[in-house]
Amino acid sequence: MVDISHFSDKAKKDYSDVQAAIGGNQAAYASLMERYRESIYFMMLKMVSNTDDADDLTIEAFGKAFNRLEQYSPSYAFSTWLYKIASNNCIDFIRKKRLKVTSMDSGIKSDDGEVMYFDARSNSRDPEETVMHKQKVMHMRELVSKLKPRYRLLVEKRYFEELSYEEISKELNLPLGTVKAQLFRARDFLSNLIEKTKDTI
Repeated sequence: MVDISHFSDKAKKDYSDVQAAIGGNQAAYASLMERYRESIYFMMLKMVSNTDDADDLTIEAFGKAFNRLEQYSPSYAFSTWLYKIASNNCIDFIRKKRLKVTSMDSGIKSDDGEVMYFDARSNSRDPEETVMHKQKVMHMRELVSKLKPRYRLLVEKRYFEELSYEEISKELNLPLGTVKAQLFRARDFLSNLIEKTKDTI
């Protein structure tokens, strides 16, 4: 049993929410997200200087943290643990993005010093690729249809209609934090479904 008597009020609330979330309490997830969403978002924005990327990285940070809640040790602040996950994830994102840009523009130098460039091909698909793409979209829509109605609606608004989080919040009359928390859960469910059916895609 963890002695939390010496914790600050904020740390006690964090610990209580973490334990409740581990037990499956959805309100506890939303509470943690609401408490730290803004500070994580601005930390991400400072690192990537792009609002859309910062938004997605914020959701990813909470996703990774929520999936590892049982690994959290109350011997240090929950906020410190969360910020570390968020910053590490963001650093990985920046590295991958930089590698992608460098690879396209400058090529990659092989071990023997030869520089290889990548041909940026046309975005248009050949007939076979078009058929495969349609099959993937149909499969994805089929998976989305298996989500609970509230999650399905959010995913359709975000990824099929390409609305922003703010637009979804306004259209569905939901708090922004709720939209983001539920979209995270929906993405988690979807990723599990995709993993189970990946051989059919």
